[in-house]
Amino acid sequence: MYYSRRIITLALTLVLALAGSAFAQAEADHEFTLGTGFIEGKFVFIGVGGDIDGVINPGLEVSENSTVSVTLVNSDAMEHDFAIGELGVFSESVFNPGESTTVTFEVGASGSYQYWCTIPGHRQIGMEGSFIVGSPVAEPEFDVPSLAKDPADIPGPIGDRGPTTIDLDLVTTERLGRLADGTAYTFWTFNDTVPGPFLRIREGDTVNVSLHNDATSRYAHSVDFHAVTGPGGGATVTQTAPGETTNFTFKALRPGIYVYHCATPSVAHHITQGMYGLILVEPEGGLPEVDHEFYVMQGELYTIERYGSRGELSFDIEKMMDERAEYLFFNGAPDALTVQYPLQAEVGDTVRIFFGVGGPNYISSFHVIGEIFDRVYVEGGSLINENVQTTLVPAGGATMVEFAVEVPGNYLLVDHALSRAERGLAGYLQVHGPEDHAIFHGIESENHGH
Repeated sequence: MYYSRRIITLALTLVLALAGSAFAQAEADHEFTLGTGFIEGKFVFIGVGGDIDGVINPGLEVSENSTVSVTLVNSDAMEHDFAIGELGVFSESVFNPGESTTVTFEVGASGSYQYWCTIPGHRQIGMEGSFIVGSPVAEPEFDVPSLAKDPADIPGPIGDRGPTTIDLDLVTTERLGRLADGTAYTFWTFNDTVPGPFLRIREGDTVNVSLHNDATSRYAHSVDFHAVTGPGGGATVTQTAPGETTNFTFKALRPGIYVYHCATPSVAHHITQGMYGLILVEPEGGLPEVDHEFYVMQGELYTIERYGSRGELSFDIEKMMDERAEYLFFNGAPDALTVQYPLQAEVGDTVRIFFGVGGPNYISSFHVIGEIFDRVYVEGGSLINENVQTTLVPAGGATMVEFAVEVPGNYLLVDHALSRAERGLAGYLQVHGPEDHAIFHGIESENHGH
């Protein structure tokens, strides 16, 4: 009898729940259905029905003071949910193919919001869209440039030439630049990018360095080359006031990939603002030939405002001293290597990544998800390690990694301290070309209806 009553109670509860859900949807002024998917290496929402049918991460537009119903249907056998954090909207998770959940809520006056999946990492690799209530007044856009560095912006190999005299010209600037959509920050730079320019010389070269501090700067700046044998790596003779120029000469004694950075106190402050870069000292005869070379540096930013804030952000010295970064990124912005400048290659190509950590504080566990480094130049020096999954790069350190790409797809560059991806530390290597099922074959499941 107990079990019969229990079954009846559960059945009635289910009926009432379904009826309540149907009533809620019937009462809703706006109804949307979103499926989930994994497309070109990204998790996404996919619109179902109506004007959003088949649209990836569709914009959801509703009227003011209305009731909204959103149904989420699992289509890829991964856990997902739906949230609009600013409105306090959070759905239940869906785990299995075909499983669905519905969240119904009320909205008020006009406004512009984001919806996303709260499962760690899903939003960062594509699972978000816009939710618009009424006709919100557009937020003013920052008319500022992106200072993010294109990883393909790199001088070509020196090759087999003898030592010579090289002139390197650097200009230090303080520029308001785009950090993210609706977010700006005053970076300090070498030559107006973060990181600064990739510099390339040869072992045995005599190098004349000219450092000019732009007249619009508020602060003195300098440069310390880790490739230099001499006091402060050049910093002692390049403490340069705004509008002034300093010079020095050094001889490149040792091959390798080296960091350079500003070394004006507070050194950590100048570095975190964006004042770092890489200089390659090629060995005699040059490096082995590859199809693509890329320049990637990891940085960190300490802002008063929390990660994801909008507006012009400000530096927080206490967070820097406590090593609590709000933003971590490659090449100067959270989307530098995902949206602005993803790395590009073709199946069969060989790739070399010059990778460095500007810092000033965090160590990187550099990893490319789905690839194995054929060769790693340990700590940027002459020792080569082979078949490496993840390589450790200290703050102020660098390395070179080389590998062939055999399978097409979207490969994720990360620091394998993976919670940092939640704060913007991710990039893409997009490989195009034919499949090779002998190496990798994604077998679709008939049970999932794919």
